Amino acid sequence: MIKRNFFAILLFNLLLVLSAFGQSYINDMKRDSARSDKRTGGKIEKTALTEGDENIKITINVPAFQMTLWQNGKEIKSYPIGVGMKDYPIFVGLREASSVEWNPVWIPPSSDWVDASSNVKAGEIVLPTDPRNPLGKVKIPLGYGYLLHQAKGAGDMGNLVSHGCVRVLQKDLYDLAENIIAARALPVSPQEIAAAKKTKKTLISLLEPIIPVEITYDTIVVEDGKLHVYPDVYDRKKNTIENFRQELKSNQIDDSEITDAVINKIISLASEKKQFVVSVASIKAGKELSGGQTIPVLGTAPTAKPTKAKTKKRIGKRGN
Repeated sequence: MIKRNFFAILLFNLLLVLSAFGQSYINDMKRDSARSDKRTGGKIEKTALTEGDENIKITINVPAFQMTLWQNGKEIKSYPIGVGMKDYPIFVGLREASSVEWNPVWIPPSSDWVDASSNVKAGEIVLPTDPRNPLGKVKIPLGYGYLLHQAKGAGDMGNLVSHGCVRVLQKDLYDLAENIIAARALPVSPQEIAAAKKTKKTLISLLEPIIPVEITYDTIVVEDGKLHVYPDVYDRKKNTIENFRQELKSNQIDDSEITDAVINKIISLASEKKQFVVSVASIKAGKELSGGQTIPVLGTAPTAKPTKAKTKKRIGKRGN
């Protein structure tokens, strides 16, 4: 009887954990991008870094392939990134940056792709001098084996390229690391950083307290007065008519005159490495399609000459 009760309690606790994990996952997938107007108040304020002010955080919106460093709610800088492949997607949710490490060691995780490799074994220590080490000059651990680390090159940006980690260009990683050091007033001298860049000697700076890292998967979002529809890179059924309308409504934008056909057309234009961008002003003027543009995900929407789109004469609801 005691043994049976023990296993019943164990099973009950396990179900509670799984339920909490599932609920957390649902909430994480619904979380608005940090760049959303609903979180910024309608305008993303930018500022120069204030040294010694430790109130910083890092945010990533996966389908936008964009990472942002914030201080006191203002944007310090944004960086393009590469993320995990479909079979090894990046974690979506809240993580913690615990250190900045120049010339880092790599400990291959226990994973099927490592098991299939003939070059490395799970758990071994691969030194920064070892050509098998893929991390480059800097890594920032995010917990549970997830890392920010150096990209192989510019071709990684805006692509699904990793086994769950965030890849960043070397120059951007250097910039991010040095901004973190300055904001936290960490005891790492410019001379030590310069030496780490020139050599393969490991330099580690612990982050206490940790830096919060928020990873979102927001494919339809109003940012700085523009609606962005990003491709659903992990095929998670985010680009739907319902989600499109909900984003407009939650930003107090009337969607009653926009047809489902127009929404489907807009969603179809956000595919592979392309996003669709249209200003809120254009939407309110009834030009949600003709006033918008299809641009690269990592591009910036031009301010002139919107893409021409064939339109039909309106009859009732918007059909442009």
